[in-house]
Amino acid sequence: MKLAEALLLRGDLQKKLASMRERIVRNGLVQEGNTPQEDPEALLLEAYAVTTEPEKLVLAINAANMGNKLPDGRSLTAAIAERDSLIQRYALLQAAIGSTHKEPDRYSAREIKWVSVFDVKKLQKQSEDLAKKLRELNAKIQESNWQVVL
Repeated sequence: MKLAEALLLRGDLQKKLASMRERIVRNGLVQEGNTPQEDPEALLLEAYAVTTEPEKLVLAINAANMGNKLPDGRSLTAAIAERDSLIQRYALLQAAIGSTHKEPDRYSAREIKWVSVFDVKKLQKQSEDLAKKLRELNAKIQESNWQVVL
């Protein structure tokens, strides 16, 4: 199995567990005299069984990420850590840019006027540069994921 396939399978299992969790919650309480649409006890047992599958996948994925390198010599783990950092920086810049816009709430020239303290043009350029770097890194990671065999 390729690393990319394992990642897709892990995502599917996470979605399945989330769905099962919702079904358990929906069927955990009924009005007196009614029966649930599904047996929540059986769902809970099934969900427990499903939780072991992602554990095995995560171990294999982490081992592959540590043992394989991108063409530039970085481990996949290091590249993923950098990607996470870039995502956080991008989110911070987007929040800063978003904070510079406020709908006018002035009714006359004498009321409060809001002024941005950020250089929005500069922040936007930084944001675009980070987005480009993030896209390029994601492409390298994705390419590697389809080459690595677990």
